[in-house]
Amino acid sequence: MKKHFSFEFFPPKTDAGAVKLREVTKTLATLQPEYFSVTYGAGGSTRDRSLGTVLEIQHESGRPAAPHLSCIGDSREELSELLSTYIANGVRHIVALRGDLPSGMGGAHGELAYAADLVKFIRETTGDHFHIEVAAYPECHPQAANLDTDIRHFVNKVHQGASSAITQYFFNADSYFHFVERVQKQGVSIPIIPGIMPITASANLVRFSDACGAEIPRWIRKQMASYGDDPISIQKFGEDVITGMCEQLLAGGAPGLHFYTMNQTEPTMALWRRLGLPGT
Repeated sequence: MKKHFSFEFFPPKTDAGAVKLREVTKTLATLQPEYFSVTYGAGGSTRDRSLGTVLEIQHESGRPAAPHLSCIGDSREELSELLSTYIANGVRHIVALRGDLPSGMGGAHGELAYAADLVKFIRETTGDHFHIEVAAYPECHPQAANLDTDIRHFVNKVHQGASSAITQYFFNADSYFHFVERVQKQGVSIPIIPGIMPITASANLVRFSDACGAEIPRWIRKQMASYGDDPISIQKFGEDVITGMCEQLLAGGAPGLHFYTMNQTEPTMALWRRLGLPGT
């Protein structure tokens, strides 16, 4: 069975960042990923940057763009306009998320409360035009009361029309297999693709993981701490850890891998080469 591989970017905030991202997408496009996804910021200039990045990738990279779409902070009318723009530009893939409320937006939460509502809205307004990805949280969404509640939310997204799912990144393959087994028992059969975060810098990884609810096993934290300020050793260790986990995931039936690139080329390329994936 064909495996699905994709890469994720975030919209650059500066002209220099935009130039760098063009080079990153050009290099990673040679690996022929299924798509490049682009994270989303609701409201004002942040949304404009997201849209600009999506359209540039869609028309210039040679690979399809898959924009993230969040229901937090935008009205139905604004979401409908975005969807129409994507359709007009040949976009066929959407990553539908609840999203976080941007700073400074006060109580403007938008008209749709949950990702399942957004999936339903996309299906009601665009039919089957889009392949809709949704988020999955093998270690539980950080705001969910418990795993059972989180799984119910996930199953509801599938029932509303989700085509497949991408997980939050994790460092314990068992959490992924446990989650997949749980939702399959609920009748879910869509592909659930593991999200993969390269390990490149200890402090950034710990801070980001604490914020998004991804658990870094104690032995990984302690090993990274032993390297201190030696980035080369941390990266080599990280490659070993993530490569081994990816091999376990693919061997265990994962339908592919979704790489969080952090707008960098080499960390993802190193994993790609180690795994012997197509194009290497």
